[in-house]
Amino acid sequence: MMNLKEKVLRFLEDDCRFSAKNISDALGATEQQVADVIAECIDDGTILGYKALINWDKTEREYVSAMIEIKVQPEKGEGFDSVARHICAFEEVVSVFLMSGGFDLAVMLEGKSMREVALFVVEKLAVIDGVTGTATHFVLNKYKDKGVIFDEREKDTRVMTEF
Repeated sequence: MMNLKEKVLRFLEDDCRFSAKNISDALGATEQQVADVIAECIDDGTILGYKALINWDKTEREYVSAMIEIKVQPEKGEGFDSVARHICAFEEVVSVFLMSGGFDLAVMLEGKSMREVALFVVEKLAVIDGVTGTATHFVLNKYKDKGVIFDEREKDTRVMTEF
């Protein structure tokens, strides 16, 4: 059975716009109990921030997203952490994950163009000490992100032709 902290966190993870009052009403707790849980979670680093999930395709913003898989030679005493911290420092980088499988790190990144992303990989990622290989994958369409489905019923405008 989930404790109050886990229940509050699930509400906030689903939609961070919920107020302490909304959550307390739904959970049968007092507003002060919920506010205390939220404050504690902010203080101890459990809640790291609040972000909106934006469908940028519905705006004028021009950008490209890419996932870059990186092979790393781990450092003695540091493992993959040193390279991961170095990569996290770049503004273009959205996420960095340690992975199992054929590559060690997965990096999500955004740029203004495919060329900008390619130059980032060549000039900034590939030259980091310990990086032994990369594979870049460009995001062509986003169907679902963080549990949210994008344009669930977007109309198919492709034309069928017969040969």
